[in-house]
Amino acid sequence: MAITREKKQEILKELIDKFSKSKSVIFSEYKGLNVSGISELRKRLRKQGAECKISKKTLIRLAAKKTNFGDLGDDMMTGPVAVTFCYEDELAGLQILFKFSKENENLKLLGGIIDGKILGTEEVLKLAKLPGRNELLAKLLGSMNAPISGFVGILGNLLGGFVRVLNAYKDKLPPDAPQS
Repeated sequence: MAITREKKQEILKELIDKFSKSKSVIFSEYKGLNVSGISELRKRLRKQGAECKISKKTLIRLAAKKTNFGDLGDDMMTGPVAVTFCYEDELAGLQILFKFSKENENLKLLGGIIDGKILGTEEVLKLAKLPGRNELLAKLLGSMNAPISGFVGILGNLLGGFVRVLNAYKDKLPPDAPQS
């Protein structure tokens, strides 16, 4: 189905807007993925502040050029391409795509743009395997909390030991000794 020139201009303007607003952009091939699969993927992405858009590759390339990302390589534009725009967390959308590609072999990560740099498939896969932001924050808080909880444990053991020594001494006293 042919798209009119005006419709292409609208789509291009929308893509340029999305490229400029997003913190990262991920490209994936969705060949063989059915409508329910794409809908499920879009629902997961929306929960994390990301959006999946399917468009013509020429319009995607034009939008990337107009937002100063340069020319996207041919390896990122093979087969039918879906573009995921991540608006909140740079890696959240990438991690969702990676998990979804593990569940569904019809989705393949092709590359992306993160921090203004164009990354290939290998680099994107390495980033996708990193723990998420919330998990990293939890680990940081845990490591910050560990010395304090260790100190509390040591103090508790010292006081508990002192109480046990006093209790043992009390048990050794003769029954007629005054207890206070």
